[in-house]
Amino acid sequence: MRIGWADGPEFVTQCPIRPGGSYTYRFTIQGQEGTLWWHAHSSWLKATIYGALIIRPRLGKSYHFPKPNLETPIVLGEWWDANPIDVVREATRTGAAPNVSDAYTINAQPGDLYKCSSKDATIIPIDASETNLLRVINAALNQPLFFAVANHMLIVVGADATYIKPFTTSVLMLGAGQTTDVLIKADQRPARYYMAARAYQSVQNVPFDNPTTIAILEYKSSKKGNAPKLIMSSLPAYNDTNTVTAFS
Repeated sequence: MRIGWADGPEFVTQCPIRPGGSYTYRFTIQGQEGTLWWHAHSSWLKATIYGALIIRPRLGKSYHFPKPNLETPIVLGEWWDANPIDVVREATRTGAAPNVSDAYTINAQPGDLYKCSSKDATIIPIDASETNLLRVINAALNQPLFFAVANHMLIVVGADATYIKPFTTSVLMLGAGQTTDVLIKADQRPARYYMAARAYQSVQNVPFDNPTTIAILEYKSSKKGNAPKLIMSSLPAYNDTNTVTAFS
């Protein structure tokens, strides 16, 4: 995007949208295809107000890779057991760092590894032999995150709305605000597989939220009869800088 007037803190280039008001943002996109995202820019409203912004090829044009059967945005976020605005105000009042988040989320759900959300997990359906284009977005405020899918490899085809030379990996690392487009092929036995994300500790001795959030990649044929046991993802250690360096 070549127009940055709405990209910054409130009261610098424009006033915030008033409660009950509306705002139309017209902008130009040049030379970009893939996944971006939008978010609020007023204080910590970004913690809860965000979404995917997808730029598809022009009509009559094709992707730079075989067209997938499905496309699914995977939005990684953070959640506080408090009003995020109160969290940042308290930090401003005391001069301390803001409290770390209480959970990570995938498509707004923390997943069943948290005691308070044992039945709240995003389910991504897929059929055997299908290919799904996952548009993975790290909407966390500050935290780099690992992401993986149990027993499945990910073919990275784009980053930040730019095509790249495809490569295959078992794990992604996304910095805060980054997006990565990956193809995932349903080439495993029909079952239910965890998609998982957790923090990468890029700086030592800095507090961070350390649990794991999950979603479920569910083969449609696995729902017949009793659902099979979930298969867990394997994620790097929090401080696995070697994996991050290799991926980058």
